[in-house]
Amino acid sequence: MAGDPLQKTNCLLVTVDENPVTKTNSLKAESIVKAGFRQGKQIPLQGRIILYFRKDSSGMLQSPSLSYGSCLLIKNNLQPIQASGNPGGFDYARHQLFRGISQQCFLRSGDYIMLPGKNTKPLQLWLISSSKKLVQLLRKYIPGEKEKGLAEALLIGYKNDLDKELVQSYSNTGVVHIIAISGLHLGIIYWLLELLFQPLLKKRKTKWLRPLLIISGLWTFSLLAGAQPSVLRSALMFSMIVIGESLGRKNTAFNSLACSALILLLINPYWLWDLGFQLSYAAVASILIFMRPVYNLLYFPNKLIDFIWKMNAVTLAAQILTLPLSIYHFHQFPTLFFLSNLLAVPLSSIILLAAILLCVIAWLPGPAFLLGQLISWLIRLMNKSVSSIEQLPGAVWDGLYINQLQVLFLLVSIAAFSYWLMEKRKSGLLTGLSAALCFLLIRAESFIQCEKQNRIIIYNIPGKTAIDFIAGRKLFYSGNTNGPADAFIRQFHLRPSRILQRAKPVTVLPGLHQKQNQFSFYDKQILLLSPGYQYKAASNRQKIDLLIISGNPRLYMSQLTKALDIRQVVSDGSAPVWKKNYWLKDCDSLQIPFHDVSTKGAFVMNLN
Repeated sequence: MAGDPLQKTNCLLVTVDENPVTKTNSLKAESIVKAGFRQGKQIPLQGRIILYFRKDSSGMLQSPSLSYGSCLLIKNNLQPIQASGNPGGFDYARHQLFRGISQQCFLRSGDYIMLPGKNTKPLQLWLISSSKKLVQLLRKYIPGEKEKGLAEALLIGYKNDLDKELVQSYSNTGVVHIIAISGLHLGIIYWLLELLFQPLLKKRKTKWLRPLLIISGLWTFSLLAGAQPSVLRSALMFSMIVIGESLGRKNTAFNSLACSALILLLINPYWLWDLGFQLSYAAVASILIFMRPVYNLLYFPNKLIDFIWKMNAVTLAAQILTLPLSIYHFHQFPTLFFLSNLLAVPLSSIILLAAILLCVIAWLPGPAFLLGQLISWLIRLMNKSVSSIEQLPGAVWDGLYINQLQVLFLLVSIAAFSYWLMEKRKSGLLTGLSAALCFLLIRAESFIQCEKQNRIIIYNIPGKTAIDFIAGRKLFYSGNTNGPADAFIRQFHLRPSRILQRAKPVTVLPGLHQKQNQFSFYDKQILLLSPGYQYKAASNRQKIDLLIISGNPRLYMSQLTKALDIRQVVSDGSAPVWKKNYWLKDCDSLQIPFHDVSTKGAFVMNLN
């Protein structure tokens, strides 16, 4: 979508490629650009963009019939998708770029025209309509908002109604894979399809139908669940198993795993950086390698206890290779994952089977109502179990940070030690010790560097002021994100940065002195200009190393510079865009560096 052709157009013809998703103040929909127009001439264009349709004051859209396949003529006010630029934060722009999307557009009621007719694909239309009907069915029969949201995620991977705090609890206890459609769900579907089509094996004429129906069922479910890399991996592997069995050939699990990875990466090489792809393949490879050795460590003659131990052995084996990746991406390790998996995996399997049965008997209101009540109770039981485990002392080892090089050394160390334990080779021990030593040296060096750090970070958080003053491994926070409603902001924007800096909040920070909106941090003078703050000019022109503009204060840069010798101006996420443009022009004319966190990302000033 980048380049001259796009810049030469003043309007675009687009087709909405999904049912719009409801946001707080807008509707979001991925769309396909079909053409551009300038002065009545059509310019061929092709690409994907994200459209945001702003709601009016009543929360309604100009075109409430907006849906998949809608054809629109929109003003060309595309903007590049930008990451927050906060240290350690999620790079949303990179994530979307790997999906082939680099532009977005914010539309008001007068910025687009809905054209007559729909441009749809039969398969995608069927998948979207089926998914919508299933969600409506679950909402009809399953009481409780949290319960409905989790049931939708379990059955078809629909996550728009998931409770954020509940997702965090599942992540903290190591069972977030239950919410994301993965091999566990496909395994249940595969078992159900095998059971359902078992009678076809009795007759020679219908025997060939069985693998065809099983594979069709697996891929239909995968497509309904959003066709994420982890789902496609499972669908490919189970399809290979089915094909191998129908041809009378034995399948090798490692070959199936490698073949499925090759096929997916040939389709989309960027999936290699997808979190679901990495964790899915690491977990399956880890189970294939370590499950049997872990299971053989203990022997239980009782069949029930042995079955419980086998489930735990699978969970423990899966954690071995996923551990470095989990720490790298989530910065935490759920120490009680074996306990939470022991409870949540069987319950989620029963809930999934019950949800499928609910879809089958939905035409019987009475039984469907009772089954919906049962599903809701089972989900509440699972949620309560997960929340209880989360509250246990030491349930989560939080605040962990390792870089990519440390991930590599940790994986090499795990592989080498495993080789030594399984094959009794000293070379494995020496390699494992060497990799572990390199891992520890890098970690020790990072702690030493963090002890010496002195910096100021002004975060890019829309509508908010957030500043961290960091000295060593301590920080003092100044901002307006301390309310209960801002828990997600603190988790998403502030926590990753503080883990990266290895710093924790304190009430008193060495080297920092504050008087109203003025800060003195070591040898730097910082002034926070916010609405209502009246600066009193001193007799001498005061040096301000960092001027932070928050909100929409009434100020004129030319007048301010008469009283202040300003070295750097930063506009935070709470300032309005139109005002920032004026401040930028003033600073340019006065030759003062200006940094807008909304466009350039977080501002970091290193003092040493």
